[in-house]
Amino acid sequence: MSGRWRALRPLRNTVGVLWLWALWVLLWGTSSAVMIVGGLLVALGVTFAFRLPPVAHRAALRPVRLAALVVRLLADLVVSAVDVALAAVRLGPRARAAVVEVPLAVDSDLMITGTALLTTMTPGNLVLEIDRDRRLLYVHLLPVSGPAAARRRREELRATEREVVHALGPADAQRARRADGAPPDNEKETP
Repeated sequence: MSGRWRALRPLRNTVGVLWLWALWVLLWGTSSAVMIVGGLLVALGVTFAFRLPPVAHRAALRPVRLAALVVRLLADLVVSAVDVALAAVRLGPRARAAVVEVPLAVDSDLMITGTALLTTMTPGNLVLEIDRDRRLLYVHLLPVSGPAAARRRREELRATEREVVHALGPADAQRARRADGAPPDNEKETP
């Protein structure tokens, strides 16, 4: 851990204590002195008894790329919502769906979580499982017209991962992604 992050550790712990303390007071819904002091003691106890492990990869915020990612997410939200609505109106329960295996290029919990979150936020997509060891996402897609559409949607999900890495990933993850232009060994072509 670099000196800069070591210096911020007390601040991070303080933010965690303050967050837990505020959550305690909000959940109880009263502001008596006993509740406030008790909440502070509980927050301190939880923070020091259950220390979180250090984060191996930190996000490197790139505002322009993050703005592009947000714009893409908003566009995906609109397009996917229209696709799902049209499939529901036209096909109803006969709308075809698929479960696809999406290989991930990065090995960072932060980047995998970001990719899974953006995938699940889009209507018609649901991350069913994250296979962390093999770096795979299993995603339920709706609607899917056939194998070609499933392959196209898989590539769109891989593009989402690339955009997450470009917007938030550390420089070493981006260099590894560019150097490894080929898909991972565990990629399959079945929808």
